[in-house]
Amino acid sequence: MKIAALIGNPNVGKTTLFNSLTGSKQHVGNWAGVTVDKKEGYFTKDIKIVDLPGIYAMDTYSNEEKVSKEFLANEEVSVILNIVDASNLERNLYLTTQLKEFNKPIVLILNMIDVAKEKGIEIDYDNLAYELGVTVVPITASKKDGLEELKSLLKRDYNYPKPKIKFFTDEKDTYSYIEGVLEKSISRVKPIKKESISDKLDKIVLNKFISIPLFLLILFLIFKFTFSWVGQPLSDLLGSLVDEKLVPFLHEDLSSTSPWFSSLLVDGIVAGVGAVIVFVPIIMALFLGISFLEDSGYMARTALITDRIMRKMGLSGKAFIPLIVGFGCSVPAIMSARTLESEKDRKLTALLVPLMSCNARLPVYALFASAFFPGKETTVVFSLYLLGIILAFIMGILFKKTIFKKDEEPFLIELPEYKLPSLKNLALHTWEKGKGFIKKAGTVIFALSVIMWFLSNFNFTGMVDMNDSFLSYIGKFINPIFVPLGFGTWQNSVSILSGLMAKEVVIGTMGVIYGANLEQALLQHFTTLSAISFLVFTLLYTPCVSVISTMKKEFGNKMATFSVVYQFTLAWIISFAIYQIGSLIF
Repeated sequence: MKIAALIGNPNVGKTTLFNSLTGSKQHVGNWAGVTVDKKEGYFTKDIKIVDLPGIYAMDTYSNEEKVSKEFLANEEVSVILNIVDASNLERNLYLTTQLKEFNKPIVLILNMIDVAKEKGIEIDYDNLAYELGVTVVPITASKKDGLEELKSLLKRDYNYPKPKIKFFTDEKDTYSYIEGVLEKSISRVKPIKKESISDKLDKIVLNKFISIPLFLLILFLIFKFTFSWVGQPLSDLLGSLVDEKLVPFLHEDLSSTSPWFSSLLVDGIVAGVGAVIVFVPIIMALFLGISFLEDSGYMARTALITDRIMRKMGLSGKAFIPLIVGFGCSVPAIMSARTLESEKDRKLTALLVPLMSCNARLPVYALFASAFFPGKETTVVFSLYLLGIILAFIMGILFKKTIFKKDEEPFLIELPEYKLPSLKNLALHTWEKGKGFIKKAGTVIFALSVIMWFLSNFNFTGMVDMNDSFLSYIGKFINPIFVPLGFGTWQNSVSILSGLMAKEVVIGTMGVIYGANLEQALLQHFTTLSAISFLVFTLLYTPCVSVISTMKKEFGNKMATFSVVYQFTLAWIISFAIYQIGSLIF
């Protein structure tokens, strides 16, 4: 088995190239001892591609850099595939000079050749290869130009040259060497285009007057796509198939079986898992929109756009990217905070991430918005996401003035060229983000649905009415906490409690308790005001156990405990204020 290590700076097209080389033959896990993503795929049956973390250098000792160093030093790597931005070689080759020290064959993949030509950069590939002692392959990954040549090179039994190793005394010495190499290998001509498309777009996207409104408009359109145009209609169709076809079929087919078994299957598993699985189209539609922003190059701009606002919270704009990742899931968002320079930034960002509404809460929003605000689902859900952002901003200012009184870090970020994402890459990224939701429905939610069915149908005397069950006893015990918030019934209380395992389980538990037609049941157990209070509490309260355990692993018990307490307190206060003030007004 030959091992090819794929490595490069962030935003140089590494993921696009990895997907092109490996297709669907990929595996994603974690490196041993750290929660940094480990991506592996197979180019051919005897060539494995290992996608190392995107890094700028190997001398700042982040977990990503440690992983890359250890892998290149200790594994039997046949060749290093070093992908670089051809239009920005001076910065990209800094990492290349460090990779040469591992004394392994290097294929220098010059990506974005089209962009380099537009900027008037002409590269002598043969001379660059000679000066560095590497194999040079020019490509444009987004257009698939040059990929066949690269694939042919990898497939044949090629005798890769060993790099010319040169040791440097300091960073200045390194860049002097790079400048010397580029002087012999690059000529500059009159640019084909005086101003690139990215430059033209950035004049609009980064305009200080319209950048924030444009960002909010783009988010709103993604929610419109999710809840009005694609996701919600498909979810409604899937829901009708479950309620009108599957449930009646099961009732008829199981009529001759034991009543408890029929109840377990229909009222427990189908009601619990089915109540969640119908929201898969909504989840996938939202992830498709987020993946489009990431692949297009716009997501990096959001960090620059929000830098001034983030500074008021004591953070740089770079911290906005983990917060955006939190819209998908808080676990990788908290882990991605490691890329921030200071301990203060990492901790503050991790505390704010759970206020970004993760995808697991989306089924709760979609169900309640559809039941209580038909035709206005997009506005309602968008408002919840916006409320999370606003409260994160307020809490950030509060934390900055109290527990995080330290100097701010400088803000440096690279803005990639805009590009139109390919349908294949969008599909792969959307699936990578969304498959965890489906997996959870088939494991965690399935198991908890069975547990909830048992607790809702039994007590110490045997099978009983739900109001006398174990579940009702638990709900009635914690119920007083939620009475001032307007949704203080035992059924709603245990639904909130079950959400500590996974937020999707809130809907699964309600499906077990209230039955298949949840929308009608909710209209009988909630008012519009109490539904709003419930939605806000769901947005803000204590995250699931996976997030808590990640917080503990990254920052210790004290911070994990603080996160749990402050979020529950914040959720209770905001929901209390909404319900009580709303009751006085209406």
